[in-house]
Amino acid sequence: MGGTEGGLLVILGGGESGVGTAILGQKQGYDVFVSDKGKIKRKYKDVLSHYGIDWEEEMHSEQRILKADIVMKSPGIPDTVPLVKQLLTNGVQVVSEIEFASKYTDAKIIGITGSNGKTTTTMLTNHLLVGGGLNVGMAGNIGDSFAKMVADNDFEYYVLEISSFQLDGIQGFRPDIAVITNITQDHLDRYDYKFENYIASKFRIAMNQTEKDYLIYDADDEVIVSWLKTHPVKSKLMPFSLKKEFKEGTYLEDNSITIRTLTDKMTMTTDALALEGQHNVKNTMAAATIAKLVSIRKETIRDCISTFQGAPHRLEKVLKISHVQYINDSKATNVNATYFALDSVKTQTVWIVGGVDKGNDYRALMPLVREKVKAIVCLGADNTKIKETFGNVVDLVVETYAMEEAVKVAYKIAERGDTVLLSPACASFDLFESYEDRGNQFKNCVKNL
Repeated sequence: MGGTEGGLLVILGGGESGVGTAILGQKQGYDVFVSDKGKIKRKYKDVLSHYGIDWEEEMHSEQRILKADIVMKSPGIPDTVPLVKQLLTNGVQVVSEIEFASKYTDAKIIGITGSNGKTTTTMLTNHLLVGGGLNVGMAGNIGDSFAKMVADNDFEYYVLEISSFQLDGIQGFRPDIAVITNITQDHLDRYDYKFENYIASKFRIAMNQTEKDYLIYDADDEVIVSWLKTHPVKSKLMPFSLKKEFKEGTYLEDNSITIRTLTDKMTMTTDALALEGQHNVKNTMAAATIAKLVSIRKETIRDCISTFQGAPHRLEKVLKISHVQYINDSKATNVNATYFALDSVKTQTVWIVGGVDKGNDYRALMPLVREKVKAIVCLGADNTKIKETFGNVVDLVVETYAMEEAVKVAYKIAERGDTVLLSPACASFDLFESYEDRGNQFKNCVKNL
C-alpha cells in the first residue's frame, strides 16, 4: 500500500470517479485540483467544497494542469483530446481511477469486465460474498467510486465492474481474480473502429496478473478463445461454458451447473436460478466460480443464487397493462445486449430502439426481429440506420423523439399478449442524461398510461 505522496494531483472530470479520486488524493497528501470542461453537478460541488478541494468547471486551466505530477482522467475523456496528448508528451503520468485507487488498498480485488453481463455478474458476486460473511465493497461503474470506497473504508475484498475505458488507463492494476464475461463489438468509435483494439483493451485486465491469480472467461466466446491462443496470459484459467466440460472450470451437466477445481467439485440445479435466460446462466457461472475460489460454502452459494434480484434497467419487468407486458432494458446500450433481450422475450414484441449509434451492425438481430418484432418505435435524434436495416422486414416503423411519445405509440400498437420492450441497442446521450435516466423515464411513462 502506498504511503502519503504529495505533489499536484489534477483530476479531469468532476463526476463520481473524479470526486472520489479527489477525496482519496487529498487523504494521501496530494495537492488536488479538479477541472471539468462541462458543468459539475451540484452534489459533487458540495462534496468538493466540504473537503476544501479546489475545482473549476466549463474550462481547463491548461497552464496549471500541465504542472501536474499525476493526472487522473475520467473514463469518458478519450486519449485523443489535445490536452491529454500534451500531458503524455510532457511525460506526465495519466491514469484511470482504478489504477490510482488500487495503490492505496491491500484488499483482494475481483475485477469484472466484458461487453455485456458486467453489472449483473458484479452484483451477483457481491451478493454471494456478502452472503458468505466476507467484508466486501462493490464499486466501479456501480454506486460509489472505487477511490471513494478506499478513502472511506477498510474492506478486505472489492468487487469492481470495470469498463474498457478504465482499463485503458491502468499501468500496475492487478486483480486477484479477473472476469471477462464476453467480448462483442462495442465502443468502436473509441478504438479507431478496429475490433482488435477493443479486444486488446478488455484483456488489459489480465496484463499484470501472475500465476497466483485467476482469469475466469466464457469459453463459448470465439473472440476470447482465439485471442487467448495467440496472446497467452500468466494467470490460472477458469473457463465457463454451456457446451464443453473442463477438469478445471464451470460447465453444464444434466441441467446443473458444475464447478470443478483440482481439489473439489460442486453442483447446483439451474432450476434454482432467480434470473431468466441463457445469458444469466453464464453470469451465474462466473459469479459462482468467484465465490468458490474465495472459499464460500457450497450451501451458501446455492442459497444466494436462488434469492438474487437482478440489476435495475436490465430486463426489468415494469407493469402489465391490458395483458401487455412492459419491460425496461435501458441498460442494453449495444446490439449484443439487445440480442439477449429479444431472445428472452417469448411473445410478439413492440420494440423501442435507438439513440447514439456506436458503430452498430444490426444484422445479427435480423432473425429475432423477423420472428418476434411486429413494430419498431424509433427513439433517437437520428434513426436513419435503424429504418434502413429493418424498414423492409417490419411492417410498422414509427419515429419518435421523446419517451412519452414513444410509450404512447407503443401502447396504441400493442395487443393482448404482446410485450413492449425498451431495449435501445444504443447509448442514451442524444435525448437522456444516462441509460438510468432513459429507463426511469420509460417506467414513469408506463405508470402514467
